[in-house]
This record gives sequence, C-alpha cells and structure tokens, in this order.
Amino acid sequence: MRIPWDSVLVSATAVALERRFGGARVRALLLEPEARRLVVWLRDATWVWTLHPLESGFAILPPADPPPEARPLAAKVRRVRAPTDDRVFVVELSRVRGTPSRVELVIELLPNRENVLMLEGEERTIRMLLRTREGDRDLVRGRAWVPPERTPRLGAEAPIPLEVWREFLAGDDDARRGALLREVAWTSPLLVDAILELDDADAGLALWTAARAAALGDLEDGTPAAVIRGRYGPMPWPLALPGRTLETVPDLLTAFERVAGDGPDGTSLLPRELVDRLRRHADRLRGRLVSLEQEFAGLEDPAEVRAVGDLILARFGDIPQGADEVVLVDFDGRARTVALDPTLRPDENARAFYDGAARIERAAERLPGLVDEARAAWRAADALLERAEAGDAERGEIEELLPAVETRGAGRADDAPSLPYRVYRASSGREIRVGRGAAKNDDLTFRHSAPTDIWLHARHTAGAHVILRWGRDDHPEPADLREAGILAALHSKARTSGSVPVDWTWRKYVRKPRKAPPGSVLPDRVKTVFVEPDPRVEERLRSE
Repeated sequence: MRIPWDSVLVSATAVALERRFGGARVRALLLEPEARRLVVWLRDATWVWTLHPLESGFAILPPADPPPEARPLAAKVRRVRAPTDDRVFVVELSRVRGTPSRVELVIELLPNRENVLMLEGEERTIRMLLRTREGDRDLVRGRAWVPPERTPRLGAEAPIPLEVWREFLAGDDDARRGALLREVAWTSPLLVDAILELDDADAGLALWTAARAAALGDLEDGTPAAVIRGRYGPMPWPLALPGRTLETVPDLLTAFERVAGDGPDGTSLLPRELVDRLRRHADRLRGRLVSLEQEFAGLEDPAEVRAVGDLILARFGDIPQGADEVVLVDFDGRARTVALDPTLRPDENARAFYDGAARIERAAERLPGLVDEARAAWRAADALLERAEAGDAERGEIEELLPAVETRGAGRADDAPSLPYRVYRASSGREIRVGRGAAKNDDLTFRHSAPTDIWLHARHTAGAHVILRWGRDDHPEPADLREAGILAALHSKARTSGSVPVDWTWRKYVRKPRKAPPGSVLPDRVKTVFVEPDPRVEERLRSE
C-alpha cells in the first residue's frame, strides 16, 4: 500500500481516530528505523504506521501482545489531531503511571521527509525519533521539537467566497492548477485535478467545500467515505470524488481496512529485522544448495584418479626427485602429463592420488544426501519467507526455524560473555570460527578449538586466526579448506589482493612462544592453499 497523503486525508483521519479511539488505553509502542514503521499497541486495537516513501500507509489491526522489544507505555489517548492544512498527525497521550504525564506521538507525512517523534512534557522534548535531519531543522533527542514550517493558504480558517474562487479559475489549466495548489488551503494534486475536471466554478467550489468540511470533521452524519483511484492504486479518502470513486464505505477507517485488505501483501506485525534475517537465512541455504550441487557435479572419476597413482608406481624409475610435473607413458601407450608435489617422493605422490580417489568416493556417497537435505531446508525457509512477507506467518515459527543468534550489545550484568570469534557455516555444514582480534585469536586457538581441528592464517600478514572444526587426523575436504581459507584471507590485511596464500595445519601443531605478543604463534607441519578473497563467499557462509 502506498498512500499519497494530503492535508484533507490527514485531518479527516485524525478526526476519525479521535472519534473511535479517544480515551483508549495504550500498552506499548515500537519504532523500527530500518523498516521506517511505528507500531502502537492499544488495549483494543493495534496501529501500524508505515512511512517508507515507497510503502506509505496506515492500518488498524486486531489487538495483540507487544513483543519484548516494544517500549512499554501505560497511557490513555487524550486526543488525535492534525494542525490546520498540514500533513502532520499529533496523538496526545496521558501517562497512567510515571512522569512526565504528557506524551505526544508526532507523525510527519511530508513527501520524502517522513518522520516519527515521541515528545514528552510541556516543553515537548524529543525522546524518540526516526530522522535527525529535516531540511533546515535539526532534530535532536533531549531538545524541544520544532514543527515544520507552513505557508498559510486562503480558506484554512474560513470558507472562500464564490467571487474569490472564480479568480483562481482564471487562465489556462496550468495557471489555474498552480494557483489553486499555491494559494488555496486543503488542496492537493488529487483534489485539484478532480475540481478542474468538473469545469464548473460552482461545482468545483462545492467539492472543495465538502473536502474542507471532511478535514474539519464537519460533514453531515452518514456521509460515506470512499476508496478512490489514487496515483499508486486504490486509496482511502473521506468522501467520493467524481470519476475516481471505486467504492463507497460507511466511514474513513473502513476505507483504510478495505485498501489494506485488497493489497498484494497483508499488514504484518512481524519485526522487519526478523523478516530480513529470515530472508538472509534463505539466501544462505540457497547458496549452500548451489555449492553442494556444483561440488557433486564437479567430482572427478575416482577410477581415473586411482589410475594416475598406479601409473606413478609403474613408472617409478622415470620420475626424477623434486619434479613438480612429469610426462609418463600410460598403459595404452599415450604420453600423459602428471602434476606432482615436489616435496614428496614418487610413492608418496602415488599415495596422495589414492587418498584423493578415496575422498572422491566418500564424497560421492554423502553429497546426494546433503544436496537433498539442503534443498529441503531451502524450500522450507523460502516458503516461510513468502508467508512472512504476506503477513501470514507467526513470529514463533520463524524464530524456531532460524539458527541461534549470538546476542550483541545486551548490556545486562547477567548476560553471558561474548564469544571471541565469529561463527560461519561451510557449505558442507561444518562450523568455521574466525577470531575477533589479536587477543581473541589466542583465546580461539587455545581455548575454543580441539587438537584435531584445522588452524588457518593468511601467510606473512596480520589477520585473524581461523578454525575449521574437523576433529580428525586426515586431510580436510578441499571445499571446506578453500572456504575457511577465503575467510582467513578476508579477515587479514591481504583482503584486497587477487590471490592470497593461506597456511594451514592441525591445531595441535600450533604453539605459543613464551612472552610472545597477543596473536603471535608458531605453527608446524604447515601446508598452503591459495584462495581469492571473495566477500560474496563470506556473506553466503555467515551464520545467524
């Protein structure tokens, strides 16, 4: 829903809210800066104001219990008003308990300058706000609120005589339109276009007079409101407009209900941050699925890998020591180039190929099951995300699906201490831990890892210690090692390099010299993997 608010709609809505909710009890409120949304929990209803330029609207939902992050506010609605010919709501509250007694919620609906503020006391001191800068206004917590400047227009305080009205209708359409918008109160592009289409001064003045009466709450009892065709689709308005009315309804708040119900998405009380977390989680699950599918599709033929080991042993005498590659005649009489590890003997190179073939066979056995599990997990998260975006999901089921989140910035004395590492999840599902700085590196390496875990660090540069939870003495899977190496490169001073050498070994071969500075260690039996520090990999592996 996207409503182009004008002064008539704002004032008429304030009148309607005052009539229905004057004296209502307020329980709590929540201002969500990222979603640009204000939620107010009343005893008998829930107000939801959305102030995003592309999603501006208001909805009244059934009563609900405020979430833990909401700000408790035991108060009563004293009054809902709007300054004359303006696009600002003021909800005046009176605290039931506590001081100061006076509280105001100010919702400014000026285009591209939408804002929400909570004011306290007779000085109208700002306690909460969405934006801190509004044109020439500096809005600061702890200071008094300065209202937006307004230019008075004719007709705000008294009706316009017909002869004066005719003067505004002199000239061509552009001149008349400009004059009405600049000089006449309660006008907006929507109302002015409807007035000019009537092409009759008396009828135009009658329409303007009715709109003014709606804004001031002076319409006759029983006058229906309407759902009209607005610039961005159906929108509520306090009275029918010629040529634009889609449906008449008993009152304006019913029009808001109809518009909210006809939209593609329902109005949801789910915190936007929670829905965003679910979206990121679904994206990571999708990334993991794609990675596993690619890994499975890219598996070599283990028989061919094992055949290379057989060839090395069969041509043992033709392989010089220290060669990094050699051309051998295979069993079919064809010349074949074989890449070798120059630090290993020929028989050790053969053993490496045999081990590689065995790893491929193990991967071929386990990957189909992992792919099926990853696909099921992604589909479940994606389906829940679709329901959450449509306002048809419960908070509890989202929190149950999401992995546990490390609480940051909690600030209570009884909170558990924060971990010395960030948590990531490899495509295979294995946990990767990345140290949070020099002092935390030591804590991660020597207190939060097992001897048979894999330790990694970018070579010859400052950076985080990285632990790949492995728990075995055999070599880690190449995909896991590469992803952990990318994280080590990204969390080092070599993060902007095209290719980064990352050393790795088992944690049991890492020791801390006496009196060494924080984060300084001596690894032994080190091997090296070269990786490209791609930030997209970090985003995909980031754990909730």
